[in-house]
Amino acid sequence: MKVLKFGGTSVGSPENILNVKKIVESQNEPVVVVVSALGGVTDQLLRTAQTAARGDASYTDEYEGLVRRHHDMIDAVIPTPEKAAVIERIKPLLDELGNILKGIYLIKDLSPKSTDIVLSYGEGMSSIIASGLIAGSQWFDARKLIKTWQQYTKHIVDFELTNSLIHTAFEAVPRISVVPGFISSDRESGETTNLGRGGSDYTAAILAACLKASQLEIWTDVDGFMTADPRVINNAYVIDKLTFIEAMELSNFGAKVIYPPTIFPVFHANIPIVIKNTMNPTAPGTYIAREVESDPGKAIKGISSINDTCLITVMGLGMVGVIGVNYRIFKALANAGISVFFVSQASSENTTSIGVKNADSDKAIEVLEREFAPEIKQGEINRMKKECGLATVAIVGENMKRTPGIAGKLFGTLGRNGINVIACAQGASETNISFVITLESLRKALNVIHDSFFLSDYQVLNVFLVGVGLVGSSLLEQIRKQREKLQSNNALKINVVGIANSRKFIVNREGIDLTGYRELLQVSDRDSSPEGLRDEIIGMNIFNSVFVDCTASPQVASIYKELLEHNVSVVTANKVAASAEYEKYAELKQISRKRGAKFLFETNVGAGLPVINTIGDLINSGDHILKIEAVVSGTLNYIFNVMSETVPMSRAIRMAMEAGYAEPDPRIDLSGMDVLRKLVILSREAGYRIEQADVERHLFVPQSYFEGTLDDFWKNIEKLDAGFEARRKELAAEGKRLRFVACYADGKAEIGLREVDSNSPFYHLEGSNNVILLTTERYNEYPLQIKGYGAGASVTAAGVFADIISIANIR
Repeated sequence: MKVLKFGGTSVGSPENILNVKKIVESQNEPVVVVVSALGGVTDQLLRTAQTAARGDASYTDEYEGLVRRHHDMIDAVIPTPEKAAVIERIKPLLDELGNILKGIYLIKDLSPKSTDIVLSYGEGMSSIIASGLIAGSQWFDARKLIKTWQQYTKHIVDFELTNSLIHTAFEAVPRISVVPGFISSDRESGETTNLGRGGSDYTAAILAACLKASQLEIWTDVDGFMTADPRVINNAYVIDKLTFIEAMELSNFGAKVIYPPTIFPVFHANIPIVIKNTMNPTAPGTYIAREVESDPGKAIKGISSINDTCLITVMGLGMVGVIGVNYRIFKALANAGISVFFVSQASSENTTSIGVKNADSDKAIEVLEREFAPEIKQGEINRMKKECGLATVAIVGENMKRTPGIAGKLFGTLGRNGINVIACAQGASETNISFVITLESLRKALNVIHDSFFLSDYQVLNVFLVGVGLVGSSLLEQIRKQREKLQSNNALKINVVGIANSRKFIVNREGIDLTGYRELLQVSDRDSSPEGLRDEIIGMNIFNSVFVDCTASPQVASIYKELLEHNVSVVTANKVAASAEYEKYAELKQISRKRGAKFLFETNVGAGLPVINTIGDLINSGDHILKIEAVVSGTLNYIFNVMSETVPMSRAIRMAMEAGYAEPDPRIDLSGMDVLRKLVILSREAGYRIEQADVERHLFVPQSYFEGTLDDFWKNIEKLDAGFEARRKELAAEGKRLRFVACYADGKAEIGLREVDSNSPFYHLEGSNNVILLTTERYNEYPLQIKGYGAGASVTAAGVFADIISIANIR
């Protein structure tokens, strides 16, 4: 035989309760059906009783609502021939309930005993409706089966008496039995009691254990235990199998699928539990047993959380070495009816922190300060300290006890995302690591843990992009085209959650449609500014955040520091930050290392060429860079490559602009500032302290051409054509070419034109290609050469894209 429990929204609507009928009548073996109150009725009953206790006559309206609710359900689901019989059974219960509520109204008092009686009517009436609906069923009164005794404010099951009564009642097991959940009675007086929160689950487990059922099925409104709260984690999924221990741990820390005490009777009887969905009966659900097969590649099964946490700390040197302090703490709280769900103690014994509900915090402080009043007075123990508005998170999985480094990975992951752990606890069983954080960090913590411990099918990076010009728009298009492949082949999801241009910005935590972002920007009512973007990103507090800068703006670069301090990684094609004052550059690098947030700027030199990463690999592996020589201006290289008898320098400059290599104001490229900044960045990454002012500039365009307006520049630039053509011819005759070269060697940095012959690696550069030569202690006689496209929106965007992907540590 099996025991099936239906509760909550499973019996909350006519459609659902008709599903219950189908499920029960389709069983091929005897079943005991345990039924909760109709969805929401328990809360309705309590509210109505409280209204009556206040002396508010409107309780009668609420009572009439309860009457209508049950009559409407009978009309909707009970066939006409059986309706009268069901109504006849329900009417005395409704009349009794009305009389009890009237009595509460008259005396204006709602005692615990009266509350128990009022609440019992929900399950009583719903089970009668279910029994009338299910053909061939027999109804049993749970008060005659489950007996309790009182301990403090709770009703404790007398299992010896209860089991005896169940065995007697079910000596001949009917084909279908219907039992109201939650309800019980006192073993001495016979007065109605209840089993407390989750009591219907407990009723079902007690019956299953006593009757030695083949399995206990808990039919609810979800497909089973989820890896995390699906309201917070979009890609949370159903856990197919759990051990009893794992299910209990998840339930204790907020997973509301089943009530923790439910597990104990069936655990001891070794009866499996299956969690099923009444609205989706074909779903396999979650199977819970003493031993189950699990994926060895996943150390944890699920994450659970309690978002109603107050941490109370008992602290004092007088606690050290004193026996019985914790006994007194928990005894005092238990006597006051305060539940403790989290405990953390310092190994020095001078601090014990406990987690309670926020509503219980003041009472807990009062109780503990009364218990330790003598010690507080003598200064041996401090006044109790409380911190409310917190959340408790637990990661659960029996595989953790066979996997070293789980705690390190957990806290490292939280730290890199800027989540501070206030207190933590882990039992010797290693099946649960629980910790307390601020409530504001809960969503971020759940997402990043779910992501990092492979509970998700893919890792997520949440990208905020600023700058949708040539590079930025190309990057968004590359992400759009590659996103599906990355997700399927590399288990990486690039989620663009923010886009900004110089005027407007848009954000969407769930992700922005990259096919229509320009239209969204046009209609956005949110003005764009670096400070506004910074505040929005930090305020969203989203996990695995990456800020991508595809501008050349110093103002945008100025917000990097605060973003890194809030554990937001920064990927930038903007050279301003890495080439600014050395102290600012070094500070950003230091914050990045300290916070575990990436500061990546590979495309600052060579667009998509792997220059900075190569330098880093050389340095980190113990090499020493002695000399840097580089042609790193795709614009200038293009200009000198296309100059010929028929293409003078002024025309070559215009061609560079038309090809998209040069800036709208080509003087920016001709001034050599771009090359200077790149040399500064390369030298710094090679380990040298250098400022922009330290670089000698040997320019080929006189300084006067950089003064005045852009129109002035175009009017005068042709004056240089003849001189450059004469020099080009002379060099061509000698088999040489002009290249604008950056060089750092022996503590000296310089940029300028260099005449190179065919033996030079710079000679054969085509188009806008770049080449970087690194002379090191290892690559001494033959320098390491990095060569390829060094300009263009698509290759620069690809380099930025590669930096973004590298944050996820995939290959």
